[in-house]
Amino acid sequence: MNRLARLARAADWTGWLGAAIVVVMIGAALLAPLVAPYDPVAISIEHRLSAPDAAHWLGTDQAGRDVLSRIIHGARASLAVGIGAVIIGALLGVSAGLFAAYKGGLGDQITMRIVDGVASIPLLVWAIAIVGILGVGPVTIGSLQFPNEVKIVTLVGCLFSPVFARVTYAVARRIVGADYVKARYLQGASHWQIALGEVLPNCLSPIIVQATLLVAIGIVIEASISFVGLGVQPPQPSWGTMLSDARNALYSGEWWLPVFPGIAISVTVIGFNLLGDAVRDLFDPRNEARTLVA
Repeated sequence: MNRLARLARAADWTGWLGAAIVVVMIGAALLAPLVAPYDPVAISIEHRLSAPDAAHWLGTDQAGRDVLSRIIHGARASLAVGIGAVIIGALLGVSAGLFAAYKGGLGDQITMRIVDGVASIPLLVWAIAIVGILGVGPVTIGSLQFPNEVKIVTLVGCLFSPVFARVTYAVARRIVGADYVKARYLQGASHWQIALGEVLPNCLSPIIVQATLLVAIGIVIEASISFVGLGVQPPQPSWGTMLSDARNALYSGEWWLPVFPGIAISVTVIGFNLLGDAVRDLFDPRNEARTLVA
């Protein structure tokens, strides 16, 4: 039985639900200019604070901007941070984990103690502190200028790297001492050939599982940074800034302003968590054995 058939049998409906949510959210973010009914930054004072109706399904905000259009375009920032940070974190963390597992001795201890030190402080605290110090303006390196969003993606990616480093190190450390790896040494394979051809492929399963779960955390971090004014800057839409702008609406009765961005964040995070749980079950050898027996 191939892996796809095992997936169909092992994954329950929650895994498929999570995958469907992720596909819909990513599709909406990629096709935002096509599927959004209005310009997300277009101001219409005559329609300000309109309740949900046939013209504006999710209502309008304090400037008359369509809430649905802003949520759809806001998905771009959240998913870009979540997915982009995971890619950067995986590249840095997997490299560090492989290095520590291979190096051993003092190099192993120094690398992993640095990783432990960074991981000891909560991600959100790191993110808010560093972005607060650097400011929300663009970063100029030579002739290149990077907007604040790129800075946030890079920062969160660096903060994700200790998680990937720990996961990779724990698995690679066992594989490095395996007999088949020693046999590859005797055959004359280089360190790079063994690391990339033997060790890394055996680490991919837990790395993929961790990546799906960290995307959800990245979305929450982006929303939190934007909520305190250090993330995506107005008038560009972001779920976090929409929630921040809607704080006064909790007392004035415009319930749709905080509710719908909150639902978007919650549903997206739940979708990635459900998908991560399904991927974890898929790569769990115990579940695979039970599926084969069944």
